[in-house]
Amino acid sequence: MKSLSIETFVEELASKAPVPGGGGASALVGALGVALGNMVGSLTVGKKKYADVEADIHALKAQSTKLQNRLLELVEEDAQVFEPLSRAYGLPSGTDEERAEKAKVLEEALNVACSVPMQIMETVGEAVTLLEKFFEKGTKLAISDVGCGVIFCQAALRAASLNVFINTKLMKDREKADQLNEHAHALLRQYRRRTETLFNAVEDGLVEHK
Repeated sequence: MKSLSIETFVEELASKAPVPGGGGASALVGALGVALGNMVGSLTVGKKKYADVEADIHALKAQSTKLQNRLLELVEEDAQVFEPLSRAYGLPSGTDEERAEKAKVLEEALNVACSVPMQIMETVGEAVTLLEKFFEKGTKLAISDVGCGVIFCQAALRAASLNVFINTKLMKDREKADQLNEHAHALLRQYRRRTETLFNAVEDGLVEHK
């Protein structure tokens, strides 16, 4: 998936093909958000005005590159975990034995299918922390890119959560489903507030409020 051209990825996303889907798109959007923060770092490095934070910026850029790559890997992994789930829905269910086997396979596939969007949420959360630091230390000439990056990350976070919830909704093991839901909600609570705060800070620095 990650080796597809942008045009092909979008065409595949718009088609009836099972992958890519919302999870993979969430990871890609998250990677774009991280990359925008990384760009702010690139524009800061080498500027005399920011010489005292240059080492910090280099460290932030290295972390950003790592997260970018991880999120692109998650685009691929989301496609990989969805395929077993897609096959599970198509299993025969004409007899009691077939229905029992289908239920077992489906439950396992649903559990696995939750894992990647949850990882997307966690990784995007790490990206939000980096964007906060780029806002604090990076060049103010690229402040708008921090805002773009954080709103992309917020979108990725919320979109990935829906891919958790759609799978937990169908799980028979409600205790496990509730645990996954609570973890996703906790990530939403933590990072939605922080993304909104950061976006508002960027906007306040750019827009003259009357």
